[in-house]
Amino acid sequence: MKILLTGATGYIAQRLLPALLENGHEVICLVRDASRLDTSKYGYKKRLSVMEADLLDSSSLNFADDIDAAYYLVHSMSSGGEFSEMEERSARNFVDAINKTATKQVIYLTGIVNEQELSMHLASRKNVETILASSAIPLTALRAGIIVGSGSASFEIIRDLIEKLPVMIAPKWLHTKCQPIAVRNVIQFLSGVLLKESTFGKHFDIYGPDILTYKEMLLQFAKERGLKRHIFTLPVMTPRLSSYWLYFVTSTSYSLAANLVESMKVDVVANRNKLAEQLCITLIPYRQAIRIAFDKIEQNMVLSSWKDAMGNLQAGKKLSKLIQVPEFGVFTDRKTATTKDPEQAAERIFAIGGYSGWYYADWLWSFRGFLDKLFGGVGLKRGRRNISSVNAGDTLDFWRVIYTDPKEKRLLLYAEMKLPGEAWLEFRIKGNTVYQTATFRPLGLAGRMYWYLVLPFHYFIFNGMISKIAK
Repeated sequence: MKILLTGATGYIAQRLLPALLENGHEVICLVRDASRLDTSKYGYKKRLSVMEADLLDSSSLNFADDIDAAYYLVHSMSSGGEFSEMEERSARNFVDAINKTATKQVIYLTGIVNEQELSMHLASRKNVETILASSAIPLTALRAGIIVGSGSASFEIIRDLIEKLPVMIAPKWLHTKCQPIAVRNVIQFLSGVLLKESTFGKHFDIYGPDILTYKEMLLQFAKERGLKRHIFTLPVMTPRLSSYWLYFVTSTSYSLAANLVESMKVDVVANRNKLAEQLCITLIPYRQAIRIAFDKIEQNMVLSSWKDAMGNLQAGKKLSKLIQVPEFGVFTDRKTATTKDPEQAAERIFAIGGYSGWYYADWLWSFRGFLDKLFGGVGLKRGRRNISSVNAGDTLDFWRVIYTDPKEKRLLLYAEMKLPGEAWLEFRIKGNTVYQTATFRPLGLAGRMYWYLVLPFHYFIFNGMISKIAK
């Protein structure tokens, strides 16, 4: 079957894609930036293609006539205050385009919406479902709550809280109930309903076997990790204060934190159904889902991360437009060093950031990340998905990977911290020489003042960093 997969660079889609390919389907991946999807890692070249288009731009949508089914996995919650309007426009453009094809089914992953009063986020998801259901093509809507898996937003936020805070003073929404589901089960449901006619024109809540409060989820996570944690709730913590609390403690952005806090005030408990039995799916308990997630992390086999779909590049910047580092109107800091072992130096380059750190004056990097958080940036907490390798489009602390080639021994990063300008950091090895180049394109007088202000720190940090890489 020919499948259209929208949002193909997203967290769920990158888990679903290999499952569809392994089941023998031909998959067309719809993405805004083709350079952000590395298709080589999936294999099945003859059955995998990429379509570059923007659902917000109806003129870019021209789907193949012979599509059998389409997955709608587009989500804009981290995009700021206008995400509801963006989601509605995307859905309407998608319906107009898909109606022109012979598609037999649209499958949509959304949120559980069983309460009378919904958060802005859940209300937007329900609105999108209504728009998709208005199509001439039958819709199957799968409604999920908290998704638990390595790299998922919920998992990583809970992990940040538990591993960093022995004692938590938390908002009262920690008593809200939810029904978490393992990401493995989500993929089984998504692939299981494919062209299953009994699911056409219907919606189903998908859920795990446990109904828990957020406080119980945190404490069970701590038990699973062998950590003792104490959590106290305050009835006076406002939504804004709660959002800042999540933003500064975890790796989430403020806009995502604010939307999450609003959603966490609403119970997300499923209406029971027999879909799991019909599809022969064994539901995974919450604590087992945590163990599975850490197994993947420890084996360095995290397939996708919610962080990779966020950042400044979502504001319309494409990787392909940033690969060419500007040469004019910029400030540069070039360093070189000789290495006796180019292969080992290359390994250090491709392992930089995250738990490996930046090899020199890590406390200064941490301080820069803290300042970035203060000014509303992404900070240094995002880390990296894989400890030894990176792909184009991956996040790397407060950088985005623009280009990576182990054979060429080249890594190019683009800054996503708050800056009065744009910045690139490039590592390259030729022969026995390591080249390290920092490039900054200033924005007005503020940009120029910033460069000269940090120049002494650059001299100290960048000299130490290249020395450690080379040695």
